[in-house]
Amino acid sequence: MSDYADPPIVVSAVNPGDPPFRIVQIRGTTAGTAHDMLDVIRLAHQGGLTHVDLDDPSIVRWVGGGKYKWTP
Repeated sequence: MSDYADPPIVVSAVNPGDPPFRIVQIRGTTAGTAHDMLDVIRLAHQGGLTHVDLDDPSIVRWVGGGKYKWTP
């Protein structure tokens, strides 16, 4: 079980761009950029995580806004 202070997925704040994006880290390693929630799940699966509950703070930490924040 993951520690709430150190979840395996960390999604950064929104970065301006065309389109805006968020950097995703899986277990402390940058996994890529996400443009929406499905990208976060895809990156998590590529990083070896099979159960991805985007609402569980022990699984994912949203920095600078939650899962619905995709614009700066």
